[in-house]
Amino acid sequence: MKKINIQPLADRVIIQQAEAETKTASGIIIPDTAQEKPQKGNVLAVGKGTKENPMTVQVGDSVLYGKYAGTELKYENQNYLIVKESDILAIIN
Repeated sequence: MKKINIQPLADRVIIQQAEAETKTASGIIIPDTAQEKPQKGNVLAVGKGTKENPMTVQVGDSVLYGKYAGTELKYENQNYLIVKESDILAIIN
């Protein structure tokens, strides 16, 4: 797991997005223009939460998030996503 030198504030989470699928289950190659934005990733950093809502996700969790959730961030030639914890739909076990 990659360590990042950014600390999100309040109820924000930094996620490293999973790679987009390049091939279907039956072996058909998907062109770059038809690939969908992934909706899962790994949590790299977590804010401290708020008084009303303590954080439930932790660094290292695999999560599913909304399709249009968050803000994309490019830092040190890597793409990340900053989302509110409420935009995370589920933790994958």
